[in-house]
Amino acid sequence: MPGYHLAQLNIANLAAPLDSPPLADFVANLQRINALAEASLGFVWRLADEGGDATALRPFGEDVLVNLSLWRDVESLSDYVYKTAHREMLKRRREWFEPVAQAHLVLWWVAAGQRPSLEEAAERLQRLRRKGPTPAAFSFRQRFLAPDAQPSLPLELARD
Repeated sequence: MPGYHLAQLNIANLAAPLDSPPLADFVANLQRINALAEASLGFVWRLADEGGDATALRPFGEDVLVNLSLWRDVESLSDYVYKTAHREMLKRRREWFEPVAQAHLVLWWVAAGQRPSLEEAAERLQRLRRKGPTPAAFSFRQRFLAPDAQPSLPLELARD
């Protein structure tokens, strides 16, 4: 078992109320996309309410949806986001969500077996917005290794 899991939080500002016709297709696909995440290689956990998703949880405001999950590593999360049917939903995000001027996704490492709280996730997002990418709060564009990961040496250095 790995010593750390990758936590991810992403937020989205609704372009219309969740129960409105413009968001009907988004809502209709939630269960399918959540099930796809849960079946994906490297998936560990996701925040969900009694309804099986997190749409009722609004710690960032009434018009802001949250997604908080844990993954084995960055590659597993990236594969799910960009190489599955989730990608099609991602392409349509402008239909359902307002553009965000600041970072809306943050990644960080947590000890295996721990579950990040929404409060911690919000702090990590604020840290990324204030300080830019660091090992404590980063993005897909600038990734950091898990604290227990050993960087691999180039083959020629490994032989010495």
